[in-house]
Amino acid sequence: MMKNDSSDTITFLGTAGARFMVSRQLAASGGIWLSLHGTEILLDPGPGCIVQYTKRKLDAEKLSAIVVSHRHLDHSADVNVMVEAMTSGGFNRHGRLLAPSDAIDSEPIIFNYLTEFIEGITPLEEGRSYQIGNISLTTPVRHEHPVETYGMVFKTPGHSFSYIADTNYFKGLSRHYANDVVIINMVLTQPRPPIQHLSIPDVERIINEIKPKITILNHFGLHVWQEKPWKIAGELSRNTGQKVIAARDGMKFDLSQLDAG
Repeated sequence: MMKNDSSDTITFLGTAGARFMVSRQLAASGGIWLSLHGTEILLDPGPGCIVQYTKRKLDAEKLSAIVVSHRHLDHSADVNVMVEAMTSGGFNRHGRLLAPSDAIDSEPIIFNYLTEFIEGITPLEEGRSYQIGNISLTTPVRHEHPVETYGMVFKTPGHSFSYIADTNYFKGLSRHYANDVVIINMVLTQPRPPIQHLSIPDVERIINEIKPKITILNHFGLHVWQEKPWKIAGELSRNTGQKVIAARDGMKFDLSQLDAG
């Protein structure tokens, strides 16, 4: 559903990453709400999304799509209730769900009866592009994670930005997400094999490889939270010479600030 609006904003409904942060709700875990040139998209609605979006006075009935990077609970637990909210309990059939195949086929993240409430389900695949309203969404590469996982590159008529979802660092990862704004899920302070999540050293390497105008850290694990994400962001800024900020619950980032130079 469209509105006459050329602004591009990213609202963080929650910044918790991984099971302990989510189960204790040390930070919220609601995902990310994208308002892009009149198109509303919900990304990775984890537990509590239904609470966080109402708290931020957003309108679920204006959503055009719900997009899930992978099937883990901290990214998909509120898919069903948000489909209900998006479609007015099924009385206003519209919108789409985009998710990896294993979140649709083997053990679906959406209840069967709710599939009748939306216009369709689209499986995400490596190297594909998708259109949501006037927004282009690309899933450039499959990530290294226990389930099928994709990061994303979003392009609006005025801006573009990248979202690096949960993954191991691997050779070539950065080149798929080169952009002026990069959101990075940073769960760990240090690499912890075989856990397949990005750590502070991984993120520093990605920033040095991409050199974005702004890096936004998100999806913090317990140890990152204990070390204070905003302090880590400051240290990464000093080490890389690039602007790095830590997302906060409820933070709205306006992409138009890039236009000032």
